[in-house]
Amino acid sequence: MWSPDSWQSREALQQPDWPQEAALKRVLSELRALPPLVFAGEARHLESALARVAKGEAFLLQAGDCSESFAEFSADQIRDKLKVILQMAVVLTYGAGVPVVKVGRIAGQFAKPRSSATEIVDGIELPSFRGHMVNDDSPDPLARIPDPERLLAAYHQSAATLNLLRAFTKGGFADLTQVHAWNQEFVAASAQGRRYESIAGEIEAALRFMAACGIDLSTESNLHQVDFWTSHEALLLVYEEALTRRDSLTGKYYDCSAHLLWVGERTRQLDGAHVEFLSGVCNPLGVKIGPEARPEEVVALCDKLDPQAVPGRLTLITRLGAGRVEELLPPLLETVKNSGHEVVWACDPMHANTFLSDGGLKTRRFDDVLAEIRGFFQVHKKLGSWPGGIHIELTGENVTECLGGLGDILEDQLDLRYTTTCDPRLNAQQAIDLSFRVAELLRA
Repeated sequence: MWSPDSWQSREALQQPDWPQEAALKRVLSELRALPPLVFAGEARHLESALARVAKGEAFLLQAGDCSESFAEFSADQIRDKLKVILQMAVVLTYGAGVPVVKVGRIAGQFAKPRSSATEIVDGIELPSFRGHMVNDDSPDPLARIPDPERLLAAYHQSAATLNLLRAFTKGGFADLTQVHAWNQEFVAASAQGRRYESIAGEIEAALRFMAACGIDLSTESNLHQVDFWTSHEALLLVYEEALTRRDSLTGKYYDCSAHLLWVGERTRQLDGAHVEFLSGVCNPLGVKIGPEARPEEVVALCDKLDPQAVPGRLTLITRLGAGRVEELLPPLLETVKNSGHEVVWACDPMHANTFLSDGGLKTRRFDDVLAEIRGFFQVHKKLGSWPGGIHIELTGENVTECLGGLGDILEDQLDLRYTTTCDPRLNAQQAIDLSFRVAELLRA
């Protein structure tokens, strides 16, 4: 007997302690009256695309910010992030010959789970920053108080972001004739940037050849626009419930805050509130799977979230660590396969490879990120299954947050351009480099 509020009878972890109950109720009432951010038909379209991934006919690229910021929000930043994802998709499609399903961690990724209720900033213990949807990252006790008005701010920023993404992806910016324009200056100057330019030139030559053969390219919509979907972790359940709507065509419930929602490693308890909520919405879903997950536990989650075993409904996103992926992944793959669930397997090579630098900044080594992806592909190759995708944190800006990669960022350079509000992200140069490496793995 599921309902959008049935999660409230379960234990809900990682929820803020909202101090203004009346203000929260007013904000949630306003959210329930606002238009949906995405539509049920779009979510069903994504499920169909992910079904192709589950069958080994396409590849999932899920990428974007660790945690979106209210402070860093502009058309240029959205455009540059989209540019990187489009570039990566072109490299993967051209290099490996498979369609790429493009899903952004964007237009809703404003809340973050935290391992502790407090953190030390400049020697002062403060309530943890939980993402701009909840509180502010300023080192001020008052700024760390959860504010319900931020839920509305997150909704409106998500709406503006989605509006711009739809304009870019359907209005000509994503046209394949624009492949050269997607190369940012600081990427173009690199070896992989020049390698990308070579691919862009070959694509343009192929388009000219088809036009010369009399093919009317103007009628081929896939050449001029792309499908781009949004996703975020369904962490703040009051927000997700407020944006859940009953579809007028099917009568089923959809969480209209994003096309795809995932449940995190800290909140995927089988009898918990997050799994209960997501079990009743019909969006495609993701589940983060960490190194402590047992195969039978993962199958139980599949049974709860995807009881009909619908291809494309469920994406299992493993975050096992570069040194353990080849040990831990095989029993998960085999047990889920034997259960009859046809899921998408994606690799999150970021979260299990995070550590503190000597200067106290969270960072990741590019080589560790690549090593986990290689291990992920190696296991799938041995077992004859399809390595369905990657789930990475990136930005279109020239940040210095992850070590190594093109540009060979060193530890003493991290604080030069370290702007993330939470976890470290690949910059555009590192992300394009990674896409070439993944394309090579796909070809193999």
